[in-house]
Amino acid sequence: MIARLEGTIIYNTDKYIVIDVSGVGYKVFVSADAVLQIRINDKCAFWIYTAVRENSIDLYGFAKIEELTFFEMLLDVSGIGPKGALGIISIASIDTLSRAIATGDTGYLTKVSGIGKKTAEKIVIELRDKLKAKMGDNSSNTSLRAESDIIEALRSLGYSQNEARDALKNVPNEIESTNARIKEALKILGNK
Repeated sequence: MIARLEGTIIYNTDKYIVIDVSGVGYKVFVSADAVLQIRINDKCAFWIYTAVRENSIDLYGFAKIEELTFFEMLLDVSGIGPKGALGIISIASIDTLSRAIATGDTGYLTKVSGIGKKTAEKIVIELRDKLKAKMGDNSSNTSLRAESDIIEALRSLGYSQNEARDALKNVPNEIESTNARIKEALKILGNK
């Protein structure tokens, strides 16, 4: 199986990229964040998950090994396939998703198309204990609530749920106060 690819981006769409590795083009599905950061002719390296099915072999790429590990954990939940898991990873950072699952907040997961309330609850039930053990005391619901408040504030200003989440993902973690995070997210949204 392919574990990692390093090469040059020769093509990209909103769902996948093609990486040229020594003259061979590999079609790799990546998260929405990765697609936004990628440009043609960029050098890149991705950790790869290979999904083998009856009629296809699909590659899923991740910039960090932690993303691949989280993706594989999501695949262990019955009813979650590679595209659904990639959709979940695309909505927020791995830390935020881990906190949401560890604290039982299914709201983050239900925002993904194709992930309903029952599936979100199944993810929480099957992964909560694993993530709590991994995170220790860092599974505080306070920061998750603050993040939800920031997203709602941005939505009340006319931005979509996805725009608000994307902007919030790009706000540096060093900025801690809710008001400062909203201001920084607005700067990011204003530059688009």
